[in-house]
Amino acid sequence: MYDAQQVSAWLVSNGFSADQALIPNSQGDYALILAARCSRADVLCYLLAQGAELDVIDPYGNNALWAACFADALACIDILLQAGIGIDFQNPSGATALIYSASSGKHQVVAHLLQAGANPLLTTQDDFSALDLAANRACLQLLRKQKAEA
Repeated sequence: MYDAQQVSAWLVSNGFSADQALIPNSQGDYALILAARCSRADVLCYLLAQGAELDVIDPYGNNALWAACFADALACIDILLQAGIGIDFQNPSGATALIYSASSGKHQVVAHLLQAGANPLLTTQDDFSALDLAANRACLQLLRKQKAEA
C-alpha cells in the first residue's frame, strides 16, 4: 500500500529521520499529523504500521484527524478512523474535527464524518455546535438533517 522509498524520501524531506519517523522533527511536528495535512495516505499507512500513536497533537492541540479534515483528505480520514483515532476528539477550545469542518464549509468532509458517526451535538467552550458554526448552506443542510434524525 506504500512504496518504502517514496515514504522514506518524504520523511527525510520533511525533517524526519527515516529510521525514527515517530519522533517529532526539529520544528516539533509529528509525521502522522503532517502526513494527514499533506494528504499522504501512503505515509499514514507506513507510520501506523510502525506503531505511530494516534493521540499526538500539534502545537494548537489538534490531532491528525483534524489535519486530514483541513486537507479534505477523505482517504486519510478513513485510514485514521480505521486505526481507531477518536472521531470526537476536542481540542483545547472544545472544537472537534466536525465543528472545524462545518465552520470551514467543508461539506464533503462534514458528510463523511457524520456518516462515520461523529457527534454533531458536541460544543466548543463557547457553546457553539457544528450546526451553529456551519459556514455554508451545504453544511447547514447536512447538520440539520442529522439533527432531525437524532
